[in-house]
Amino acid sequence: MEILLYFVLVLALVGDVLLAILLVRSNRPQKPQGPTADDVVNAMTPVLQGETDLLAEQLRAMQGESARTTTATLRDFSAVLAENQRQNAAASTARLESIDRAGAARQKAANDALIAQLTMMETRLKNLEDSNAARLDGVRGALVQGLNTIRADNNQKLDEIRGTVEEKLQDTLQKRINESFRAVSTQLEQVYKGLGEMQNLAADVGSLKQVLSGVKTRGILGEVQLGAILEQILAPGQYAENVATVPGSANRVEFAIKMPGQNGNIWLPIDAKFPGDTYAHLQAALERGDAAAAAAMRKALQSVLRQEAKDIHDKYIEVPYTTSFGILFLPFEGLYAEVVSSGITEVLQRDYQITVAGPSTMAALLNALQMGFRTLAIQKRSGEVWTILGAVKTEFEKFGVGLQQMQRHLNQTGSDLEELIGPRSRAITRKLESVQQLDPDAAADLLGIEEKSFSV
Repeated sequence: MEILLYFVLVLALVGDVLLAILLVRSNRPQKPQGPTADDVVNAMTPVLQGETDLLAEQLRAMQGESARTTTATLRDFSAVLAENQRQNAAASTARLESIDRAGAARQKAANDALIAQLTMMETRLKNLEDSNAARLDGVRGALVQGLNTIRADNNQKLDEIRGTVEEKLQDTLQKRINESFRAVSTQLEQVYKGLGEMQNLAADVGSLKQVLSGVKTRGILGEVQLGAILEQILAPGQYAENVATVPGSANRVEFAIKMPGQNGNIWLPIDAKFPGDTYAHLQAALERGDAAAAAAMRKALQSVLRQEAKDIHDKYIEVPYTTSFGILFLPFEGLYAEVVSSGITEVLQRDYQITVAGPSTMAALLNALQMGFRTLAIQKRSGEVWTILGAVKTEFEKFGVGLQQMQRHLNQTGSDLEELIGPRSRAITRKLESVQQLDPDAAADLLGIEEKSFSV
């Protein structure tokens, strides 16, 4: 096929060359004797047409031949290709079979090696298991023997400890029992003593009840308690007992406090009262829950207190010999609280100038009076202090004048001594410069003077 194409190209090239030659000739100057270009073309046209037809016929023939050749070539190529594929397939199959045989051989060798290693490991594991079993048997035997020894020692020590504990428990138990018996005996003795004291207390309570059952004895109890409070807080010279606060009167108050007044001391009367019967009936009514009886007893108690306050005001208060008020002392806090809660204290203060006081309020009132006494004493002595300070100031001024005169005398004496000692001592020293000085001890012996050391 390629040869045919070369051949066609050659023919085309020849035709071009011929046309070029004709064109060159046609461009030359025409001579009258030769043929013209048209003549030549006309002459060559049939020739060229014949050659062209011939070439076309040959080309078709060559195309058919080329197609047959190409078909044959393709059939041959297909046969060759199929043979090559068959040969390659056969070679590939042979190579794969060879590879399979080699892989199978290698796999078999690896399996054999693995089986051999597993067998060796199984043998080693069996030997190790046997060795470990033997060692474990030895360790188990040693542990059992050791545990038996420890158990025996523990049993022996437990027996010793049990004996020691039992002995100590017995001793401790015996000791505790003895101590418990002694403690019980001591407590029983104290109980017996307490019972005796309770019997004595019951007897004392009975005696106290007998004492409180009498009006005179109840008054004595209030006087004793009031006297104890006054003794604890005031000085002996600040109060007195059984005082006739009103001059020329035979009525004497139980206690009276000396209060400073403008023309001397005045008295503050204090009387102890204890309406025990009325207060006892009131307490009994309150314990029974009888409101009517309690209200009646409160009114009775207020009436008694009014009468007592009136007696104190009429008998013991007389201005200017006494203060304008007095104090009614109640010896029990419960009684005082009942009186305060009833509101009668304001009535007694307004109508009779009587202040009601219990044990605690009495102590507070006396402390306040004590502070007042001290303040009044300080105010009284303040004038004396100022007088003394004025005298001290006068004497101090005289002392200052005397010191100034003494200073002037001392200065004059110093000047005289300086004038006397200075020039004369210097003149004597100049005169004695040529005289040889003796030893101090020898000079003292010679002059008969006892040597003394002077310290400045």
